[in-house]
Amino acid sequence: MKIDSKIVGDDVARALYEDVGEGDVTAALLPKSLIAEAEIISREPMLVCGQPWVNEVFKQIDPKIAVDWRVFEGEWLDAPATLCTIHGTASSILTAERTALNFLQTLSATATKSRLYAQKLQGTKTRLLDTRKTIPGLRAAQKYAVMCGGGLNHRMGLYDAFLIKENHIKACGSVGHAISLARQTNQHLLVEIEVESLSELREAFDAHPDRILLDNFSTDMLIEAVKMNQPKYCELEASGGITLENIASVAQSGVDFISVGSITKSIKAIDLSLLIREVL
Repeated sequence: MKIDSKIVGDDVARALYEDVGEGDVTAALLPKSLIAEAEIISREPMLVCGQPWVNEVFKQIDPKIAVDWRVFEGEWLDAPATLCTIHGTASSILTAERTALNFLQTLSATATKSRLYAQKLQGTKTRLLDTRKTIPGLRAAQKYAVMCGGGLNHRMGLYDAFLIKENHIKACGSVGHAISLARQTNQHLLVEIEVESLSELREAFDAHPDRILLDNFSTDMLIEAVKMNQPKYCELEASGGITLENIASVAQSGVDFISVGSITKSIKAIDLSLLIREVL
């Protein structure tokens, strides 16, 4: 996976400003001549994600710090492991510690959860999608992590695709009119519309969107929706109430995509630590 270096740099600069402010008063107690060898270790199974952000944290704090990764970005670890070793000024390492770990534990958690969901879809044609339910300020970073975990990105924001929901439909007057307005506004963007019933689905088919989001459909309704979409009019996306326990059965209905908000908004940080092993 690739991520724009400017996005990484901006994310890190913002995080360091928040944490370091005008200076790390505790790290300032240490002499600048003190050199340390440290390592970041994991304490649980994880999918490694966030190395570009960790590298950038140490680079912005002190370009002379050397980070040597012992694992690859996107690598699955079954057991606790040493993720990287770090060599440099002790005070700089300690100033960078929390920000580096925050990025690594959060993005690895997102990637790990995405992997667990994506694995449930193996053997089906259905693909996992993320949503806009991301941590504020970390949209691109978390969507990168979803990709590392085997998922696909839905729209990045409100600007790169139409997703016409219930309130949009009410304001526009009808499903058909909302889709027509979207086509007139920008012919190059994907047009997706959310429906909550089979009758709304029929109306949406008549308006020819690119994709229809089936919101909180039961399994029987999903199966019927897929049947109604033959011959194929558009892509179908299931969403709402998706869990690790039911995602496989939802995929068996034959939908093209399943979007899951919890892979970005309901994550548990991976248990990581930075430990100084030697002071030189």
